[in-house]
Amino acid sequence: MAQILPIRFQEHLQLQNVGVNAANIGFSTLTMESDKFICVREKVGDQAQVVIIDLADAANPIRRPISADSAIMNPASKVIALKGSGSAGKTLQIFNIEMKSKMKAHNMAEDVTFWKWITVNTIALVTDTAVYHWAMEGDSQPQKMFDRHSSLAGCQIINYRTDAAQKWLLLIGISAQVAQSPSSDTQNRVVGAMQLYSVDRKVSQPIEGHAAAFGQFKMEGNTEQSTLFCFGVRGAQGGKLHIIEVGTTPTGNQPFTKKAVDVFFPPEAQNDFPVAMQVSSKHDVIFLVTKYGYIHLYDLESGVCIYMNRISGDTIFVTAPHEATSGVIGVNRKGQVLSVSVEEDNIIPYITNVLQNPDLALRMAVRNNLAGAEDLFVRKFNTLFSQGNYSESAKVAANAPKGILRTPQTIQRFQQVPAQAGQTSPLLQYFGILLDHGQLNKYESLELCRPVLQQGRKQLLEKWLKEEKLECSEELGDLVKTSDPTLALSVYLRANVPNKVIQCFAETGQFQKIILYAKKVGYTPDYIFLLRNVMRINPDQGLQFAQMMVQDEEPMADINQIVDVFMEMNLVQQCTSFLLDALKNNRPSEGALQTRLLEMNLMSAPQVADAILGNQMFTHYDRAHIAQLCEKAGLLQRALEHYTDLYDIKRAIVHTHLLNPDWLVNFFGSLSVEDSLECLKAMLQANIRQNLQIAVQVATKYHEQLTTQSLIDLFESFKSYEGLFYFLGSIVNFSQEAEVHFKYIQAACKTGQIKEVERICRESNCYDPEKVKNFLKEAKLTDQLPLIIVCDRFDFVHDLVLYLYRNNLQKYIEIYVQKVNPARLPVVIGGLLDVDCGEDVIKNLIMVVRGQFSTDELVAEVEKRNRLKLLLPWLESRIHDGQTEPATHNALAKIYIDANNNPERFLRENPYYDSKVVGKYCEKRDPHLACVAYERGQCDQELIQVCNENSLFKSEARYLVKRRDPELWATVLIETNEYRRQLIDQVVQTALSETQDPEDISVTVKAFMTADLPNELIELLEKIVLENSVFSDHRNLQNLLILTAIKADRTRVMEYITRLDNYDAPDIANIAIGSELYEEAFAIFKKFDVNTSAIQVLINNISNLDRAYEFAERCNEPGVWSQLAQAQLQQGMVKEAIDSYIKADDPSQYMEVVDVANKNGNFEDLVRYLQMARKKSREAYVETELIFAYAQTNRLAELEEFISGPNTANIQQVGDRCYDAQMYEAAKLLYNNVSNFGRLASTLVHLGEYQAAVDSARKANSTRTWKEVCFSCVDGEEFRLAQMCGLHIVVHADELEDLINYYQDRGYFEELIQLLEAALGLERAHMGMFTELAILYSKYKPQKMREHLELFWSRVNIPKVLRAAEQAHLWAELVFLYDKYEEYDNAIVTMMAHPTDSWKEGMFKDIITKVANIELYYKALQFYLDYKPMLLNDLLTVLTPRMDHTRAVTFFQKVGHLPLVKPYLRSVQTHNNKALNEALNNLLIDEEDYQGLRASIDAFDNFDNIALAQRLEKHELIEFRRISAYLFKGNNRWKQAVELCKRDKLFKDALEYAAESRDTETAEELIAWFLEQKNYECFAGTLYTCYDLLRPDVILELSWRHNILDFAMPFFVNVMREYISKVDKLIESEEQRKEEETTTQQPIVYGEPQLMITSGPQMGVPPQQMPPGMVPGMMPGAAPMPGGYQAPYASM
Repeated sequence: MAQILPIRFQEHLQLQNVGVNAANIGFSTLTMESDKFICVREKVGDQAQVVIIDLADAANPIRRPISADSAIMNPASKVIALKGSGSAGKTLQIFNIEMKSKMKAHNMAEDVTFWKWITVNTIALVTDTAVYHWAMEGDSQPQKMFDRHSSLAGCQIINYRTDAAQKWLLLIGISAQVAQSPSSDTQNRVVGAMQLYSVDRKVSQPIEGHAAAFGQFKMEGNTEQSTLFCFGVRGAQGGKLHIIEVGTTPTGNQPFTKKAVDVFFPPEAQNDFPVAMQVSSKHDVIFLVTKYGYIHLYDLESGVCIYMNRISGDTIFVTAPHEATSGVIGVNRKGQVLSVSVEEDNIIPYITNVLQNPDLALRMAVRNNLAGAEDLFVRKFNTLFSQGNYSESAKVAANAPKGILRTPQTIQRFQQVPAQAGQTSPLLQYFGILLDHGQLNKYESLELCRPVLQQGRKQLLEKWLKEEKLECSEELGDLVKTSDPTLALSVYLRANVPNKVIQCFAETGQFQKIILYAKKVGYTPDYIFLLRNVMRINPDQGLQFAQMMVQDEEPMADINQIVDVFMEMNLVQQCTSFLLDALKNNRPSEGALQTRLLEMNLMSAPQVADAILGNQMFTHYDRAHIAQLCEKAGLLQRALEHYTDLYDIKRAIVHTHLLNPDWLVNFFGSLSVEDSLECLKAMLQANIRQNLQIAVQVATKYHEQLTTQSLIDLFESFKSYEGLFYFLGSIVNFSQEAEVHFKYIQAACKTGQIKEVERICRESNCYDPEKVKNFLKEAKLTDQLPLIIVCDRFDFVHDLVLYLYRNNLQKYIEIYVQKVNPARLPVVIGGLLDVDCGEDVIKNLIMVVRGQFSTDELVAEVEKRNRLKLLLPWLESRIHDGQTEPATHNALAKIYIDANNNPERFLRENPYYDSKVVGKYCEKRDPHLACVAYERGQCDQELIQVCNENSLFKSEARYLVKRRDPELWATVLIETNEYRRQLIDQVVQTALSETQDPEDISVTVKAFMTADLPNELIELLEKIVLENSVFSDHRNLQNLLILTAIKADRTRVMEYITRLDNYDAPDIANIAIGSELYEEAFAIFKKFDVNTSAIQVLINNISNLDRAYEFAERCNEPGVWSQLAQAQLQQGMVKEAIDSYIKADDPSQYMEVVDVANKNGNFEDLVRYLQMARKKSREAYVETELIFAYAQTNRLAELEEFISGPNTANIQQVGDRCYDAQMYEAAKLLYNNVSNFGRLASTLVHLGEYQAAVDSARKANSTRTWKEVCFSCVDGEEFRLAQMCGLHIVVHADELEDLINYYQDRGYFEELIQLLEAALGLERAHMGMFTELAILYSKYKPQKMREHLELFWSRVNIPKVLRAAEQAHLWAELVFLYDKYEEYDNAIVTMMAHPTDSWKEGMFKDIITKVANIELYYKALQFYLDYKPMLLNDLLTVLTPRMDHTRAVTFFQKVGHLPLVKPYLRSVQTHNNKALNEALNNLLIDEEDYQGLRASIDAFDNFDNIALAQRLEKHELIEFRRISAYLFKGNNRWKQAVELCKRDKLFKDALEYAAESRDTETAEELIAWFLEQKNYECFAGTLYTCYDLLRPDVILELSWRHNILDFAMPFFVNVMREYISKVDKLIESEEQRKEEETTTQQPIVYGEPQLMITSGPQMGVPPQQMPPGMVPGMMPGAAPMPGGYQAPYASM
């Protein structure tokens, strides 16, 4: 049997499985402040991040890119505290991760070496000198609590603790104590130092200790809790655990006795010491965790060690309280998150049985309410009770855990003890102790309250209820109800007995509370019955009750039934109020109720129905039915709202006088177009005068839907022009339809509304003017103004004049031009001229309308008819009046030109005429006059056109020069102008020679340049510049002449350069260069002594360095030499270029010179140049290149001298270049100078100086350097030096693979293994080293692999080693790894596949229970059958919990080995599995074990009973046939069972089965069979056994016929007694009924039978109060005998 353990050990998580790197699992990178979060700092590549693992959702860790030196999570919420890294190491910040916001920040004056959350709101900060507390709320700064004690100097701080009140503070640190010599007694050990600080006393005490915790503990008999300080220490003399009380003992408390107990450390853990401690407040135990992974469990009160064991092979470096189990949770270096807690079901038995400490077990069971010590408590209670010590026995019963002694039997025992005179009875003592202890249970509460109520001390009961000392139950409420119904209601409420609570509410009239309570507890009473009773008493209260029943989404009762209740009492008003509230959600399913509500109100209160319909609350009622009811009730409006048939609507709608007009108009909006038109037609037919106004309103509002044309046709069909006028008048201002406007004009004319006709003709833009004009002509209106307006607006003036003139209505012509539209006079004059009206009439008409029309239009009209002279007097009079209008003067000019009345003078002097108009008029008559007019008005295009057409180029040239318009010049100088050459000749010959204005010249030249006419421009400029004019020395003109020649005629450029002196030489030269005239440019620079530019031309353009050298020799200027040097350098003439630079004394281009010299290898010349440059400037680049040049020229002595002196050179860079160029001697000097030991080591390697290289690498201490030196030593077979280097490489996991590959590729396997073996002892040894060494062992030394894995399996990368072991066929090692990696399936498969090498019985059984694939169970069974059949039952015992027993049985039946596993079948038969039961039963039958078979079928009934019974029915052994009968009986096959018993003469069984069948026929058949066999004793036995099944008349007949009345007489005596008792009972019941009828009282609910929920205790005896052994109908007082037979005279 497995030993029970007092602890529960659980692995919650493997951090590596959620992506945490093993290298980041350590004290410095991982923190856990509580059992909610784990925080890990990682670095992925160059990116630092923080991983937050919520243990409630461990599969989804949170990763944040945060760079911090430390991170700790708040114990309760997603708040993180961060300490900065690097230069920001003193910055502390607090962030809320969920809100993504910073909560607080602070900069410390000194570094924080340790910090920890001590509460959810406070962080403790530990520096090298002091301890601070920093609160998270508000803006508070860290508060200094105390200074660190000198005893903690140099210690690593590992923890900080406080008590619950933060009155005691504890700082914990550790430090290493190293032995002075190997022979010294003092071993290497870790020393713990603690500082305990009292906040109240402000004093500190140094204590030696490694781990500590504070706890609160309440001793027995004390009123207050004591603060205990627990700490563990491992000193030179051994380990100790101390438990002491700190502070002053609270008043009334007994002081806690100090405890000091030994802490045991195993021999193999000599250097072990405590690292963590937690106190369980729930169980009052101390959890102590050591460095080597041991857990110690101590009792807080006594200090007794309860348990110790190792739970982890790796150090658990961080712990926290585990709130869920009141245990401890921690993380080890492997990444396992482990928890340990008290196993409540096992700890007390463990202490009792294993530790043999019953006193501690009793104390813990009482103190912490733990199970497991029941026998101890029962034994102690019985002992005290038997001794008469009732008070102590009562305390034992009260304190017993889980209430094991607080039973009705205990109460009965106390009740049976007689009370002593003058003393409190033991029962009351018992109850008093229970009340002091806490709440009484159900039985105790009943037994206590019964005598209290009998004594009338109800106030005690109320007090106990308020103090919650009683457990309320239905029985207690029934007990209290007889004395105080209100108090009983309180009890029922606390006991949650809904039916009794509602009964009390009903009896006290608190109906409203019924619903609230029923909702609260989810109970459903008969609401309809309750509602009827309320209605009879108070209808208003009933209404409120009904409304409460339906106020939820789902009503508590059927609304129809509720309405029926209202209507039964004719409460229409209340019913209406109820339905309005109940139907407010307007659901489709409530349509019938909505109809019913409206129907009842339409019949009794139509105004209420009207209001309901008006509010539009309901939409699902029967609309047709309600519409008819509305019409009958006179609610025509509501009827129309609900009618859908057109016949009904037309019948009701014609009564417009009974309807609201506004509503009626809106109602038409709900009808279709056809129905609306039909209704309008019906209204007009019924009473057109009464309904016309409404019809017009409807037509106006819905004309868009009904169409205007349909409405017009409707009104016209009734010849109602008045209606048509009003209808169209309402829409004409908004309509765009021409027909609407025309019909409106027509209707207005017919109704005499002339003013409206005039208005619409004037304002409307929509009618057809032609149609309206013709209608108005035909209408012959007395007033022609509408016609005049139409003709004027739509340009029918000519037709109007003709119509008026021919109809002798000339006065309307005068009215038209004088009052309506004077601007139309020109058209009217034209019309009058067309009808040959007299000139005098026309002149008079013009004079009358003077100045209010367009003169141009009048002149045009008259001019079209060749009557222009008609206007001469009128025009001259207008000019005489001072009129300046251009049209007047234009007309007069035309008359003067035609009459040749000195027109040129008029054209030059008159400023008012329009030049374009008059010029155009003159073009065909006199071009010269046209030019005069155009020039006066600057009509450029017109003038050019007339000059070109008439060859007036001289006039055009003069005009262009004076005009100075570049755009105009561009127009005439365009290439497509066929007259350009003639115009240019006139410009050069005439126009420019006549002008003396420079601006004229400038604009003309620019125009020629813009027109791109270079040859013509040269011709022009030579005339101006070279021919001695006033403009000959003009600089711009000289520049322009040269530039034009450069562009147009290059042969003249040199001549112009020579002849001209006043031009811009540098600019002209640059332009000449751009035009590839290099000699001309050189001539210009040379003429004006610009030597640097001149040599640039020779170098860059002419490309003649010889001429350039000669020119430089002649000039001998530094600038010229520099230019030449630059060119020579670009041409690769390095030596010549350096000579030129030296002549120029110019070091400015040193970078380019250095670059070219390096490429060409001219280092000797470069040295000369750089020496010159260093004299001018001590640039770092110059000195750097000079050193490199020394190195290249092998001037190592000068180099060493140079770098020894002061310089600014980048020696490191030069060293790297020398190293890359394989100049290792120079590089050695340079690296040595700058102390770059890394590169120096590489250089020494290339020089073959390996020892010196290792020394340099040690100074450099760089992984890259170590690798390079190591690889070089390997290549040189310097394995000792290589190993020295390798030890510095393997500690870096990223470099390990390269090192291993380098050794392996060269075949140095032994040396590589030696290197890794030596590295395992390093402090920084990591998983990769152990893993790779295991792989190497698997390949090259397999005999050492198992030992290596057993020692270091937790530190290897198991998946990687698994592959290696599998490839090497190391099956035992492979199974070992699979087991440790928890891949149990693969481990089992491997053991079964390779049993010779890997199978071990204990390991196999241990692993097989952990596999995930259950199929492996059955493969394992086959494996054991093949290899270890005698161990099969042991395996099955292990597999039982998870095995499919049906499948297992099938398997063994198939292979024919079922008897082999009989022990297994016996052990698992408790599962009552059918296949199991049948298999075992078959085995028992084969073994003829009838007792075992009977026991099996009695205990386990899951098998085919009938099949087994039929099989056993023919068995040769009688006991098996008896079992067959037993099975038939069990399956209600009574006759078969009885027949089988009769056949085997099993009379007793036959009697029992017949009695149990409860079948009269079976019993009487058995009686008859016994009589046939003359077995009268069995006959009598049957009468006794089957008494209640046998009919007395049948028995009487049989006994008489067979003459055996003596055997039947007891039966008849009992029958007679039973019948007499029944008669007596009936008589008594009848008398009682009559008595009750005479004394019947009025019930609480009038006239209705009460339901069970509201009935009082008088309603009858509840079924549970039936006397024991009685069934309904049995006579009270007649206790039945077994089998229903009663002994004679039992009641006498």
